[in-house]
Amino acid sequence: MTGPDFVLPPPPQPVLPIQGSELLFPVRRIWCVGRNYLDHIREMGNNTREEPFFFAKHADMIALSGTTIPYPPMTKDLQHEVELVVALKSGGTDIAPEAALDHVFGYGVGIDLTRRDLQLAARRKERPWEAGKSFDHSAPCSQLAPVNKAGHPTSGAIWLRVNGILRQSGDLNQMIWSVAEILAQLSKSVALRSGDIILTGTPAGVGSLERGDAIECGIDGVATLSCSIRSDSAS
Repeated sequence: MTGPDFVLPPPPQPVLPIQGSELLFPVRRIWCVGRNYLDHIREMGNNTREEPFFFAKHADMIALSGTTIPYPPMTKDLQHEVELVVALKSGGTDIAPEAALDHVFGYGVGIDLTRRDLQLAARRKERPWEAGKSFDHSAPCSQLAPVNKAGHPTSGAIWLRVNGILRQSGDLNQMIWSVAEILAQLSKSVALRSGDIILTGTPAGVGSLERGDAIECGIDGVATLSCSIRSDSAS
């Protein structure tokens, strides 16, 4: 049997590399958690522990480590948010917290790039955040460390430097909602599947990026990631 014919060439499958393997992890969906570190909640002008909420980026917005990223259009305030990335090997709906970690393939580090001025403008008008969060190259991600290498990290330094200067510094043990709780909550509203990745929130220290900036970030015992912002205005 031959495969189906398409009216247009199918787009390439977004993938992430895996530490110590030539195999690739196919990315299905990208979910992000808002406000999961108390110090970041406070620096953004909030001071409450609410249930986790979620927004999405498209899978083809991934940028691999080493990428030079164009400064995105329509913004004057591009900001970085370093986050633990969770990659799923399976999923379901209404996942129980005590079973949630069984669905995890591995972990990495990522950056939720944000057009902060667009996000804040949308929030003031009670509109969706999509313009501020979901744009080309807005999800830099590292290689994935499989669970059999990284375990299920619940503590460890998470950090980000811009041009060698430390901007964000925290610990995974500061997360308000654990990975298991995040997966259980998200699976109440959507069916999670293999290939889904979840960015789990950022510690304090988010800040603006300029053209030409070099970014390094990591989570101790998990992975590191580097990327840069293109120095010119080309897209």
